[in-house]
Amino acid sequence: MALEMKVPSPGESITEVEIAEWLVSDGDYVEKDQAIAEVDSDKATLELPAEASGIITLKAEEGDAVQVGEVVCLIDTDAKKPGGDDKSAEEEEKKRQESAGSKTDSEKAEAKTEEPSKPSTPAQQQDDNYASGTPSPAARKIMDEKGVDASSVKGTGKNGRITKEDAVKAKPSMGTPGPGSRGEKRTKMSMLRRKVAERLVGAKNETAMLTTFNEADMSPIFDLRKQYKEAFKDKHGVSLGFMSFFTLAVVRALDMYPAVNSMIDGKEMITYDFKDISIAVSGPKGLMVPVIRNAENLSFRGVEAEVKRLALRARDGKITVDEMTGGTFTISNGGVFGSMLSTPIINPPQSGILGMHNIIERPVAIDGKVEIRPMMYLALSYDHRIIDGKESVGFLVAIKEALENPVELLMNGDIKKALEL
Repeated sequence: MALEMKVPSPGESITEVEIAEWLVSDGDYVEKDQAIAEVDSDKATLELPAEASGIITLKAEEGDAVQVGEVVCLIDTDAKKPGGDDKSAEEEEKKRQESAGSKTDSEKAEAKTEEPSKPSTPAQQQDDNYASGTPSPAARKIMDEKGVDASSVKGTGKNGRITKEDAVKAKPSMGTPGPGSRGEKRTKMSMLRRKVAERLVGAKNETAMLTTFNEADMSPIFDLRKQYKEAFKDKHGVSLGFMSFFTLAVVRALDMYPAVNSMIDGKEMITYDFKDISIAVSGPKGLMVPVIRNAENLSFRGVEAEVKRLALRARDGKITVDEMTGGTFTISNGGVFGSMLSTPIINPPQSGILGMHNIIERPVAIDGKVEIRPMMYLALSYDHRIIDGKESVGFLVAIKEALENPVELLMNGDIKKALEL
């Protein structure tokens, strides 16, 4: 029986996916639940498991865009799994080859005489004429604009004439080339990366995006992590990182400035009483933004455990569409890559995104004296259509205050209770 495997729906509103890579070949024997393909949607890359065991027949090529519910392969469930000691096929092939090689000399000679002789034809030569190497008027205009010399272009038109297409493909001289390689490689962008690019351009074009900056002294958090990180990890099995401090600081600031936790829907502004915090992470297929649901209900342990779970799923390509949709605010940590300062782009339809950056020891003035402190630049990009300058600056100041005084503002003065130690 041939089982038709159809593309399952990766999530709500997704109607089309792309075959990113087949993990098996046509005619392979596959086991039930074995990953047979990776499919890209506009939100994530997901694995497609085999629905049954059998011989697979592929019905779509890599790179094909297929509709949800469309058949992409067949599985012959009646086929038996090939065994390792069945040599009948090999023996039959050996006999066939021996039979083919056992012709008598007379048979070989007869076959040779029956082969018709091929007439020899002189090589035809094409004489150069006025068109050879001469650009058409349209090609000449393009080459003049690009600064391309006609002698460096090989014409593909009739009699070697340089066509408009030849001129478009021609590259201007870059001077005398060195001994290194000058090759290039073209690869198709995944559906996920194309969708991310589309959304980022849309965010720039459709929002009144501004960015405000501040900085935070990370000394208090350094001291807390140094003192409690070992006990925290021993007790909870996760590290006490920076993300829990930033996430809880964002939750507090969103309570103070609810407009930052809002979105525009047509002529209306929707403000949420929950905080679903999107965490931008780099995955094998590009940028992914899994969501920490109801972060306002989580402790330091809860945030760190959820960040670790989502990051591992994104890294392993197992993140689902549902885990990456519905966030109300985003935190992006470019500091892990060494970024000193950036202007993060809003993740639509959200209205704000907080950018974290690398921590560098810098001289700062403390009570009239110069001290070396671990400092981090903070950036808040926001949609000025619904968030005013007063709110955006106030929001970022609230983040700074919480990071510089975490015991009082994030732990209610009780460190061990907040860390559940």
